[in-house]
Amino acid sequence: MTARTLKQLIPAMLASDGAGVKIKRSLGQSQGVRLDPFLMLDAFGSDKADDYIAGFPAHPHRGFETVTYMLDGHMLHEDHLGNKGHLTSGGVQWMTAGRGIIHSEMPQQESGLMRGFQLWINLPAAEKMKEAAYVDIPATDIPLEQLTEQSFVKVIAGETVVNGKTVRGPIFGLSTEPLYLDVQLDAGQSLTLPVTAGHNAYVYPFEGEVFVEGLKVANHHGAVLTDGDSVTVSAKDKARFILLSAKPIKEPVVQYGPFVMNKPEEIEQAIRDYQAGKLTNNQQAKTIAIHKSN
Repeated sequence: MTARTLKQLIPAMLASDGAGVKIKRSLGQSQGVRLDPFLMLDAFGSDKADDYIAGFPAHPHRGFETVTYMLDGHMLHEDHLGNKGHLTSGGVQWMTAGRGIIHSEMPQQESGLMRGFQLWINLPAAEKMKEAAYVDIPATDIPLEQLTEQSFVKVIAGETVVNGKTVRGPIFGLSTEPLYLDVQLDAGQSLTLPVTAGHNAYVYPFEGEVFVEGLKVANHHGAVLTDGDSVTVSAKDKARFILLSAKPIKEPVVQYGPFVMNKPEEIEQAIRDYQAGKLTNNQQAKTIAIHKSN
């Protein structure tokens, strides 16, 4: 096996999104800070209601997928297709914007801790104008494999091998072949995970710090990994991180806010469609949860 190591560290930057939700942004800080096909990774987390209560009111998307992973708290998703999903602790919302969707994500709590991630995954040109789709995945549908009493691997998307057992998450079979893991390690613990060679990979610790091949990745720093077919992550103290990997699309990316296409003229068309109320024309009243694997 060829072990991956650190290629680049990206410190998360404080920012705000939606109607003023405070976030830490690693991927997506600029057009140049991306990792094909990952466009953006935001971490949100606060027990102060003022940091999140305004939420993410109705807004459009076109040309990519959004993945919201709720570690703690409760948000309500609603979209123009009639979908309504309650995103609660440990749950995931996977949404394909395709040719157009208008949705909102609003906190359903007035106090307490709200914490999680939002990830944007690009779509290849051939899929950017397909129908929108949405699936709400409760925590009970996400496989969790215990390593020890206090350590585990949760498989949100793709599949991995844990303790010699192949574990497949509820999201599988997409063209970019995303792998999305949530991993908690005990103090002094080390874990080697397979990662498909040729796929881009990223490690982001959000509790404590981790080490990749002995090189430190500090809390809320993103680690872009070199190529290889495995990665070994260790922790001196208890730590928790997400591991992302996917097949690069290798196509031009042109982004304007919530629209991600391949050419400037496609962005201009998306803006015109939205302004004319045509962004979501001719789509079904409700979408089918097309992503969820059997």
